[in-house]
Amino acid sequence: MGAGPAGVSAAIEAAARGLSVTVLDENPAPGGRIWQALETRRLEDPDDIAALGILRTFRSCPAQAVYGAGVWAIEPDGTVFFSHDGAAHSVQGSRILLATGTTERSVPIPGWTLPGVMTVGAAQIALKTGGLVPDGGTWIAGQGPLLLLYTVQALRAGGLVAGVLDLSHPNRRWAAASHLTSASPGIGDLLQGIGWGREIARAKIPWLRASGLRAEGDGRLQRIVFSTKSGPRTEHADLLLLHDGVIPSVQVTRALGCEHRWNAMQQCWIPVTDDWGKTSEPHVYVAGDGGGIGGATAATASGGLAALGIAHDLGRIDVAARDAAAAPLLARRAKALAIRPLLDTLYIHRPLELADETLVCRCEEVSAGAIRQAAALGCLGLNQLKAFTRCGMGPCQGRMCAPTAAEVMAAARGVSVEQIEPLRTRFPTKPLTVGELAGLD
Repeated sequence: MGAGPAGVSAAIEAAARGLSVTVLDENPAPGGRIWQALETRRLEDPDDIAALGILRTFRSCPAQAVYGAGVWAIEPDGTVFFSHDGAAHSVQGSRILLATGTTERSVPIPGWTLPGVMTVGAAQIALKTGGLVPDGGTWIAGQGPLLLLYTVQALRAGGLVAGVLDLSHPNRRWAAASHLTSASPGIGDLLQGIGWGREIARAKIPWLRASGLRAEGDGRLQRIVFSTKSGPRTEHADLLLLHDGVIPSVQVTRALGCEHRWNAMQQCWIPVTDDWGKTSEPHVYVAGDGGGIGGATAATASGGLAALGIAHDLGRIDVAARDAAAAPLLARRAKALAIRPLLDTLYIHRPLELADETLVCRCEEVSAGAIRQAAALGCLGLNQLKAFTRCGMGPCQGRMCAPTAAEVMAAARGVSVEQIEPLRTRFPTKPLTVGELAGLD
């Protein structure tokens, strides 16, 4: 499930081991968010060219791929239900590999629901798939490497950016510096990030440390207000792009009953797995960022490792063959993950300070104040919060609002976020129509 870097790498390895493989993905082509539309773009970056080679290998391997497939349920016997071309379908597998990728963390500032405010990740998809470049009224705000990457991608596509607002914690650099030695295997990624920063500086795009950001406008975004060390500022804005990192998409692993643990550095829940991606549910494996944020290179390695684990589990290869094939993949994954402690420390999620009127759940229009009131009335977790406020009951089923709601409730109750009961996701994990179900046996 999923045709991003982890999913396609797993499919290639599994097919090479003689396994019958079916790959289901919501997108019209392989690549996932990171490699989206890679096959249709002019490529110059060596990493993109290497990724294109992987996608071409995937296209030519025996794995069967179904694109535009939205998975909404998985049975204990391995039956996977999905929607495709307006109808529901099913396929059964002896092992299920979930390569579901990430969800972009919400940045619920005042005014974030105004038309004209969106996430950097969504803007990047629009840039890759539709060639939509930002104009001079665009501001980018938040923290993380994606701010650098998207700004550079927009510049290279001929776009204009009014400025970038860095909302990261100003005192994290010294703490992050303690990880420089252990991050040395990832020095290439660090140098690439420095290069992006220099490219942005040469384009004379302001990079400002800011706080107290809010979006304002009459019916749509017209301006942003924020504070810098020089004082408050108001700037015209037609488009505001927000980003505060990504977290694993765990809705399916939650619904399957897989065990999860709290990752304190990445401030999110991740499924518990072994080195091969095997979860607490013996027939379910996880690969890629859906099992913990690591990036594309780590995802490709974890996809191959999961495929080897499954091949051994099904008796196709012995332990010696599995371990011999896994050795270079384990080394590659370790090298790719070496930089994570530095990045996770530098860009650690900052505690939210939301005004009562700020919306947390956009689907059901539930504010931070409503969540605090529910906590004062005795609400203990997100599942009870549904009954108190309907938070998490909209079309996204808590994908976007649950992390923020948990944080607001934890602060209101005076406990840590991991002590807040997470949502108990149930199948179907996506909205369905009667028409889709009509043809299902």
